[in-house]
Amino acid sequence: MTDPQDAQAVVEALALTGATTVVAAMATEAWQATRTRTARLFHRQGRAASAVEAQLDGDAELVRGEDDPDGARRDLVGPWKRRFAALLRELPESEADLRALIDDVSGELPVTQRVWLQNNTANDHGVVNAVQHGNQYTFYMDAPAPGRPAQDGSGTGSGDGEAEA
Repeated sequence: MTDPQDAQAVVEALALTGATTVVAAMATEAWQATRTRTARLFHRQGRAASAVEAQLDGDAELVRGEDDPDGARRDLVGPWKRRFAALLRELPESEADLRALIDDVSGELPVTQRVWLQNNTANDHGVVNAVQHGNQYTFYMDAPAPGRPAQDGSGTGSGDGEAEA
């Protein structure tokens, strides 16, 4: 059984990674595909795809219209993190689709936008302290990843064992 704190940490970390990836794609050539896939992901939650697309379009327009587009992106990460976290809590099965979106979009981003992405992993009783856009995130993994033996030989753990931020 996964520890609820570990599960919550994974949800928060994945939501943050999803948010930074989607926000990084705003006002880039990767935007249209990102926009469509993001809207489709939230549509599974019961939200109208057109409403999600309108929110995404408004946010992308904000990034495009700013003298400081990175400042606008920083401001948008928080709200999108909350949206992705709510989606993952309501529909845990959307995790695989969000991870696929993150992987696909990350590869399509221009090099200048990849600085927005950060991936940190804590395994086998590890601790990760990560700072992203001025926010610090700490992840404690008390158990090894599923299917991996513990380094002390005590067997496999029940924790998720990985967190992205």
